[in-house]
Amino acid sequence: MIADIVFVNGEVITVDRENSVAEAMAVKGNLISAVGRNQEMDAFIGENTKVVDLQGKSLLPGFIDSHIHLILYGVNQLAVSCKADHIGSIADLLVDLKKQAATIPTGEWIRAWGFNETAMKEKRYPTLSELDAISENHPIMITRTCSHISVVNRKALQLAGLAEETVNPSGGIIEKDEDGRITGKLIETAHMRMASIAGYTVRELEEAVKIASEHFIASGITSIHEAGAHGPESFRIMQQAVKRNDIRVRIYAMIGALNQSHEFVNKMVASGVVTGTGDERFKIGPAKLFTDGSSTGPTIATREPYSSDPGNFGMLYYTEEEIYQVLGDAHDKGYQITVHAQGDKAIEMYINCVERALKESPRKDHRHRIEHAGISTPDLQRKMKELGIIPVPNPPFPYEFGDIYIEHYGDRVNHMYAARDYITEGIIAAAGSDAPVTDHNPILGIHVAVNRKSRSGANIGTKQSIGVMEAIRLYTWNGAFASFDEAIKGSIEVGKLADLIVLNDAILKVKAHEIKDVKVETTILNGEVVYHSETLVEI
Repeated sequence: MIADIVFVNGEVITVDRENSVAEAMAVKGNLISAVGRNQEMDAFIGENTKVVDLQGKSLLPGFIDSHIHLILYGVNQLAVSCKADHIGSIADLLVDLKKQAATIPTGEWIRAWGFNETAMKEKRYPTLSELDAISENHPIMITRTCSHISVVNRKALQLAGLAEETVNPSGGIIEKDEDGRITGKLIETAHMRMASIAGYTVRELEEAVKIASEHFIASGITSIHEAGAHGPESFRIMQQAVKRNDIRVRIYAMIGALNQSHEFVNKMVASGVVTGTGDERFKIGPAKLFTDGSSTGPTIATREPYSSDPGNFGMLYYTEEEIYQVLGDAHDKGYQITVHAQGDKAIEMYINCVERALKESPRKDHRHRIEHAGISTPDLQRKMKELGIIPVPNPPFPYEFGDIYIEHYGDRVNHMYAARDYITEGIIAAAGSDAPVTDHNPILGIHVAVNRKSRSGANIGTKQSIGVMEAIRLYTWNGAFASFDEAIKGSIEVGKLADLIVLNDAILKVKAHEIKDVKVETTILNGEVVYHSETLVEI
């Protein structure tokens, strides 16, 4: 079979069963047609075949981000970024908010994202009075980097009907000072409800998903597991954007919402649209609930109190029985199920639900998941292995947040976002960035999985360090397995989809501390070049 494209002279990282590294490969249409040595490709080269000289660079399967928020990432690109280099203080942020207030119509939302009080000069959140001074006619919402906490102004509180007498919602806090006055800080479900009120127009959402798709492709991501945003509206927007080709990455969409996630799951289960419905471009994923909070908030539910706060065990969204009522029913009806679970208490509760569900309604190859699986202690790992649960840790988290983890969790960092332990236990784990919570670049995730150091250089649970090939597998074959797609993608093997990336170096030969400097030069999706920073060298 004459190929359309043949790659030669490369470090072709196949991620097959043996982790083979080849020299060359061929693509015909949207499928991989050959993998092997340079001379073996001669039989696939015809008059019109494009022959690309990789010049020793790495060629890999397209990255699969198994937990990312496409819509949230996209809409954030339309807002003020608190992670911008010039913002190092509350004062800097307020300047940018004032600029936005001067340019948008009265009554429209002013939004900022990526806020981290520990990175601010003042080491605090903006106050209600500071935000009111920006504008009393625009609602303002500043979302913390974890996407579980926000601060808002009085106008936003009024739109949400929140006042001093408002009681806390289940699983959330409307913060008040010692005199009972509302501060504008909203935690967990209180934030999620405000986020749903501070919605976006259809035009904004359509623009957002297109931006997100292009950013992901430029980072070598060809498939994502969309972790949820605004429920049914998100599904509709994404599906229509896929049809228009505004979204080019492949989507495995979790049945979940940031606010009242159980309601969306119950509706989808009742509708009969089950996990796996769809095609190679957009497919329905697992039913998902939130069980606890943010690892940096910190609001995760732990079995032992925080090292930084001996009286604090975090927050839970649901009781174990409530989790089981929703997800046990979904399991019984054939869905893959999952939860956002960060703390070991939340993880344990969910594992108990999976164990009960499998006893009452046995099912082979269910591939139930745990998103984040933040503090995964050995006893929890053993249960994951026993029950066939797929954890989806976030390799880049220790880089941006590792110093915070040491403060709040102490020695528990040795089991946070585990990798080595999972491999040792024979647990298949897939990797997700959780962007926009942190950087979506899979190369950074691989770097941190190998090095386990924070941006400041602190060691963060180095016992979980893994090799480069093992880290690549987290972002490729394992991600495909987590969505039941390992037969069609996730590795460079004959007959699989030609979702590929070319790097600017040989990643298996790069020094460990320099992995994060490797760049994606070319992204190929479905056999077509969809991104390139450098022109492919043809022979």
